[in-house]
Amino acid sequence: MDLQLKPISREGIPEAISKAELYRNLNEPGEAESICRDILAADAENQTAFRLLGLSITDQFTGHSSDRHREAESAFQSLSDQYERFYYAGILHERQAKAQLAAGRSPYTVAPLFEKALAYFEKAEAIRPHGNDDAILRWNRCVRILQSRPESDWQRLIETFDAGDSPPI
Repeated sequence: MDLQLKPISREGIPEAISKAELYRNLNEPGEAESICRDILAADAENQTAFRLLGLSITDQFTGHSSDRHREAESAFQSLSDQYERFYYAGILHERQAKAQLAAGRSPYTVAPLFEKALAYFEKAEAIRPHGNDDAILRWNRCVRILQSRPESDWQRLIETFDAGDSPPI
């Protein structure tokens, strides 16, 4: 049996995008990822497909070395809008940090990822379209996570970074 991928039509792209969004909403990111790859095979510059592909990959993060960080980063870096590249780079690092936190990683491993996310959200905020507060909302969520345990290793780690010391090992 000859198993080859079949191309979708360019005319079918809007419906395929709707299906990718639906599968993400149904928590089936693998399905959404596959559809995005089909869209990109038909339209290699489709910005919505790049955005959804990156998000679908990050939806699958588990906090382990098998996470496809570089693939998601590549999808987001393919976005033509500078604001979106910054914003989705922030999302990438935030989701990586959350996945590692959920997997039980130590604060000294996770906090630098949140710091990277915050840096990207700050860059996005500086060039955001008028009335778009998405980067601020994501910034605030990261800060709330970092502040969620003020007496824990989180706070000690943040104080260590603020003092310019190296993180504990």
